[in-house]
Parts: sequence; C-alpha cells; structure tokens
Amino acid sequence: MNTTTPTTPLPTMHVVWDWNGTVKDDLDDHVDALNATLPALGGDLVDRDTYRAKHTVPIPNFYARLLGREITEQEWLDSDGAFLEHLRAQPVRVRDGAVELMTALHEAGHTQSLLSLCPHDTLLAEVDEAGIGHLFDRIDGRTGASGGTKAAPLAAHLDALGLADQGHRVLLVGDALDDADAAHANGAHAVLHTGGLHHPAKLAAAGHPLADTLADAVALGSQLIARTAQPVCS
Repeated sequence: MNTTTPTTPLPTMHVVWDWNGTVKDDLDDHVDALNATLPALGGDLVDRDTYRAKHTVPIPNFYARLLGREITEQEWLDSDGAFLEHLRAQPVRVRDGAVELMTALHEAGHTQSLLSLCPHDTLLAEVDEAGIGHLFDRIDGRTGASGGTKAAPLAAHLDALGLADQGHRVLLVGDALDDADAAHANGAHAVLHTGGLHHPAKLAAAGHPLADTLADAVALGSQLIARTAQPVCS
C-alpha cells in the first residue's frame, strides 16, 4: 500500500479524520458485531459485501434494510448496545500508513482533528490505545442519542475549532456517503476512502472524490482546496 505523502507543497489545510472504517481499519469487526446482533432480531447473517452495499445512516435505517422491516426503539437500543460491546472487545487496528501520514502533515504545519459518531468515551479510549491523540487539535465522538447523521456534529466540531467560516480549507477524509454529505453541508471538501464501511461502487455512483489510500485522499483533497483558493479570472 502506498503510504508516502505528496512531495509537492500542500496548501495550508485542516483535515478532519473519520474514525471507524477510515483511520481505524475495522470493517471485519463491524461485520462480526452486526452478525452478533442480527439473530436476536430474526435476521440472517451478512458478509462483507452485503454490509458495505447496504450500510447507511441513521443506523436504524441500516437494520431496516437488512431485516425488511422497521425496528422498534427497544430493539434499536438492545442491538446498539450489543454491537458496541462486541466492538469494544476487539483490539484497535489503525490503517497502514495512517500514523506516518498524520505525523508528516503535523510536521508540515497542517492541523488535524478527529470526528466520529461512535460514543465519545469509546473514541477517546481507542485513540489512547492507538497512541495518536497528540496529533489532533480536537477529538469529538457522539455524546447524545445514537442513530444520527454527521452534519450537525461536524458543524459543532468546526465551530469549536474556530473553523466555522473556513470550510474552504477543511478536508474531511471518511469512508461513507454521510461523511461527504456532512462536509458539503458545512462548506468543506470531502474525499472518501474506498476500503471502509461503504462499498466502493456505492461511493462511485454518488460521484464523490475517491481514493484507495489515506495518502491519496489527502493528496486529492489538497488539490481540491488549492483549486478553490485560486482567484477566479474575469
């Protein structure tokens, strides 16, 4: 896997990293965790391709796609609890090249943060286990009810960083359609990693910029930021 950083100067930017499926290499953990919850709901076990093709947020909608019916609030609470318990029992595996890439970005003067829809305490514990917390200016996980989208949390995240009106120099690197939707809703750029929780074909069909490695995602994102920073000729 290509883990080298771009050799040409990057525009000054802020990178918001997604966690699950992006920095954290945990697709198989998510499939296993889902399969630990589906039988209790009367659902069939799924493979990686099915998971990635049908995954969506809010997550209750994901269960509805798999089960062919809406789930009750109690079923959602029970399933989400079992899912998270299974995930927490797995070791944290950071994607190959991520630490080196983030370190290089930090040393080059760019800023970075981490935003996830997983519970905040869980996120902090996993980042601590990975030993990369020092690379981020801010780390935000979910503190409210589960099952939402990322647009509003991203708005609050950028506001806390003092970047609410600087979306033009913000790059969100994620792996799901919701990541791109959240970025665009906040005037930011997004590049999606093809090795995460959403199937590459689904990402490509939506027309979002894609990359097979995190380094390529940053390189492509920097080009998007540089392009918008160029003055428009009249």
